[in-house]
Amino acid sequence: MSLRASGLRTPYPFDVIEPGWEGLPACVRAFSTTRSGGISRQPYGGAGDNGSDGGGGLNLGDHVGDDAAAVAANRAIVRNAISPDADIRWLSQVHGVAVCDAAAAADGAKADASSTAQKNTVCAVMTADCLPVLFSDCEGKVVAAAHAGWRGLAAGILDNTVAHMRESGAGDIVAWLGPAIGPTRFEVGEDVLQAFAALPGSGACFVPCATAPGKYYADIYALSRQVLARAGVQKVVGGVHCTVIEKERFYSYRRDGVTGRMASFIWLE
Repeated sequence: MSLRASGLRTPYPFDVIEPGWEGLPACVRAFSTTRSGGISRQPYGGAGDNGSDGGGGLNLGDHVGDDAAAVAANRAIVRNAISPDADIRWLSQVHGVAVCDAAAAADGAKADASSTAQKNTVCAVMTADCLPVLFSDCEGKVVAAAHAGWRGLAAGILDNTVAHMRESGAGDIVAWLGPAIGPTRFEVGEDVLQAFAALPGSGACFVPCATAPGKYYADIYALSRQVLARAGVQKVVGGVHCTVIEKERFYSYRRDGVTGRMASFIWLE
């Protein structure tokens, strides 16, 4: 049975951002959560939450110090919004390049991406400044979700995800860049610049900081588009948010230190 057997597209009971891709089959479903819509309290709370009234946070990270019962309740809110029977595969993300088969992997598998060709298996990645990338092939046969911090991006997590999808039968692939730290807030050092030195055109993705010699502002969205183009993914959408600037909507580790995690999901109905 489909995760939404009625086929109706009903609003989610919490704030979401859905990919702006067009032309994909209706069986491809995806969204990213924001910080609002759950029961977590500050510093994991939602927009306007002062820790004592209203605005509960939808923190989905079970490794950031939040109350375990609150995280479990938040995950149940999301699962029930997809379907009470949703098979969400949560990963143990390590800023690496491993990609797993979501249908075969155990919950908490050590990987930074998962893909599936199996219906009703939900790929998921958590972020709070790093870049979530959701993928689908144009025929709606294979989907994937990847967590791309700068280390994983430079080391090949997106390349590996695309390769894994193609091994599973994917044709032309489209990608959506979810909410991440924006190009005016992602201050990095020379080591990050050098990590991308072999990527043609990557220099244009770094702007020297006028007030901090040896520091740069990196555009992780532009870097990801270049990596995806190199991997043969020509249609890339999204990449318009900044988790640091948009404080009322997103968790941000760079901004707050102790904070929650959003998650990005994709599945086939």
